[in-house]
Amino acid sequence: VMDADGRRIPFEALYGEQKAIVVFVRNFLCYTCKEYVEDLAKVPKAFLQEANVRLIVIGQSSYHHIKPFCSLTGYTHEMYVDPQREIYKTFGMKRGEGNIVSVRSPHVKSNILLGSIRSMWRAMTGPAFDFQGDPAQQGGALILGPGNEVHFLHLDKNRLDHVPINTVLQLAGVKTVNFTKKSQIIDI
Repeated sequence: VMDADGRRIPFEALYGEQKAIVVFVRNFLCYTCKEYVEDLAKVPKAFLQEANVRLIVIGQSSYHHIKPFCSLTGYTHEMYVDPQREIYKTFGMKRGEGNIVSVRSPHVKSNILLGSIRSMWRAMTGPAFDFQGDPAQQGGALILGPGNEVHFLHLDKNRLDHVPINTVLQLAGVKTVNFTKKSQIIDI
């Protein structure tokens, strides 16, 4: 993988010493990925540190797109790219859309029409009409490490098939986050 400055880092280094939640996004223009990463940005660093877990997002574009995407989403955790999609292929992440009506990410707020228009606008107003990765590539979420241990693997079937963030946090031993704007009621 490559970091925001173009430095190459072995994928294994991301989870070799510490458990890591690794989220692979479709591409940085995908509206569903943008909204999912906006919610990932709400996971407090303190929750991750307390559980000794890293939170990592991997895209499949050029490393030049990392900083603008982090700025756009407010994401301050680790982000890398796999421009050749080698790791996507290794884990068997699919290209193309599977059944689009059976699943719906709780983190996607936009409808398909409006979200697609926003994605297209970002592509058209970006440098050289850059789609920032293969638009047909699907993503997924994993919990890895330390070492070669795979605790969890979810391969997205389509753009709306993100695993709920609190599910992944819980499986990794991290406190969950209230993603709604509603205040929580505590029963005493």
